[in-house]
Amino acid sequence: MPTKVRIELLSDGIRELLCSREVSEACRQAAESLAAKAGDGFEVSSEWRANFGQGRVAYSVTAATYEAKLAEAEDKVLTRAVFS
Repeated sequence: MPTKVRIELLSDGIRELLCSREVSEACRQAAESLAAKAGDGFEVSSEWRANFGQGRVAYSVTAATYEAKLAEAEDKVLTRAVFS
């Protein structure tokens, strides 16, 4: 019985997957969940294209208010939300 598995990734297929509507929706939902965990003042960016595989889908969560920026600077609320 073989003990090694060989996986060959097809670049075009991976690129298609990373740019798909389904992955975009999953990323958006994850970003919205993270922003909600972080609390008031944190917002999700609109969809943008990261520079991997010719533009994979990406979203960002940022502190949009002074209070949110202060909460991240002093208490790391967004950072903690990522790792909780």
